[in-house]
Amino acid sequence: MGGELTKIENPTHDPETWMDQYGDLLYRFALFRVQDSTAAEDLVQETFLAALGAYKNFKNHSTLRTWLIAILKNKSVDHIREKIKERGSNETERLGNGVGGNFNGQGEWPLHHCKWFDTPLKLYADKEFMGTLSKCLSELPGRLAEAFIMREIDGLSTKEICEALNITSTNCWVMLHRARRRLRACIETYLPD
Repeated sequence: MGGELTKIENPTHDPETWMDQYGDLLYRFALFRVQDSTAAEDLVQETFLAALGAYKNFKNHSTLRTWLIAILKNKSVDHIREKIKERGSNETERLGNGVGGNFNGQGEWPLHHCKWFDTPLKLYADKEFMGTLSKCLSELPGRLAEAFIMREIDGLSTKEICEALNITSTNCWVMLHRARRRLRACIETYLPD
């Protein structure tokens, strides 16, 4: 075979084990972003192919997991951009529509608030809530949504998020705070009392 891989010194970096080690994580990451199982599978395959092609350039400046997620993130962004282009949608207009409904005519927050459920597990199980969360996440600016998803959905550490987004830990915490604040306000506007 002409395209043999060179011997890998670190067994956790062996490309033959990537699918077993990272396939489920990458699939969940992609599925949450593109909301289409077939597209998510394709994105994971494209990620592994791109990683195989670029592995000789991997310098261990991050974990292999973080590196693969960064590749998938870029593939997901490209996919979403292509979908937006296909629909002829204007991303700026879509983002602008999300916040304006949070205020009344005097520029104040409305007085009503939705009822929050007892436990996070019940929230997760509630399909209506998950649909609302997904809608609200799509209304966040891209980097805030990415930081929130990486932390709360993918379970990445602050260090891994900082590496993937190329930000400082302070910036990460500020972004997560802003994302949580905006998500709460958005969710409260969509969920019934």
